Amino acid sequence: MKTEHRSGCPINLSLEVFGDRWSLIILRDMIFGGKRHFREMLNGSIEGIASNILADRLKRLMELGMLTKADDPSHKQKAIYSLTEMAITLVPIMAHLGAWGRVWLPVSEELSIRAELLEKGGPELWEQFMDELRHEHLGTPVAAPERPSVRATLQAAYEAVVARKASDGIKAPAA
Repeated sequence: MKTEHRSGCPINLSLEVFGDRWSLIILRDMIFGGKRHFREMLNGSIEGIASNILADRLKRLMELGMLTKADDPSHKQKAIYSLTEMAITLVPIMAHLGAWGRVWLPVSEELSIRAELLEKGGPELWEQFMDELRHEHLGTPVAAPERPSVRATLQAAYEAVVARKASDGIKAPAA
């Protein structure tokens, strides 16, 4: 892993981690899509990542301490990737990126509904989501949920927009 940095600026150092085309997309798919296996990430990315690029970025994200990899107990030929605390704490940043993109870029309604809900939910929702991710990826205890999981709520909102558009005869991209 590269240890020399252009500078000690926190923005520069962050860009050295996320400045490539795929790292944030992989983390997005793990955080919001619940994807944890190589094939899920390869076949489930709407952006169409190549297998060699996915393998390289997963390795890099592990080297950076963003992900861990373990044997999947349900299938001896599969590995399962997990987010670390370092990656889980990206939820607020992802929420801000989504909010910015909704304002300034030509987003689709179905693919931006999650960003809208995260923006409206604010820090309280982000904390709830990060706690759910900690439970899922790190095995930390979670209080009994008083409501559906954040990921389930976001997915239901996406599906509702897709269903509405389908009934209106508009084809939506897969998420």
